[in-house]
Amino acid sequence: MRALIPLLLSTLPATAWEATLGPICTLTHETQTAQIALTYDPSQPLYTISITRKGTPWPEGAPFEMEFLGPAPLRIGTDRQVLSDGGQTLTVTDRGFGNVLNGLQFNGQARAMAGAASEAMSLSGASEPVQAFRDCPPFTGA
Repeated sequence: MRALIPLLLSTLPATAWEATLGPICTLTHETQTAQIALTYDPSQPLYTISITRKGTPWPEGAPFEMEFLGPAPLRIGTDRQVLSDGGQTLTVTDRGFGNVLNGLQFNGQARAMAGAASEAMSLSGASEPVQAFRDCPPFTGA
């Protein structure tokens, strides 16, 4: 029975925020209902955030907003998102993500919303990985 416990736990989604630094830096997190991935390509420079829902797709044409709750509350939005994977993945691309990174690093809860669809995520343990993501090495190529 004890051997089954690690196996059963390994089937649960990873909940830790994780930063990976390299030519393109990533910040990832998974909840029971969604996968969140931020990327930064210093050669462009260009940021993306993609939120892939595991259930109902994101609605077409609804403005996208993120709300951050905690010591530094913030609400931001755009209508420049792109849907892919049959509407399961919503992606926003921009040259600056200061507000998103501040929201993730300095708050306790975030909620991504488009129309009636929303995805809540805990920001517990996000601060250090977000700081590592911010420290992505600059582009050194030609």
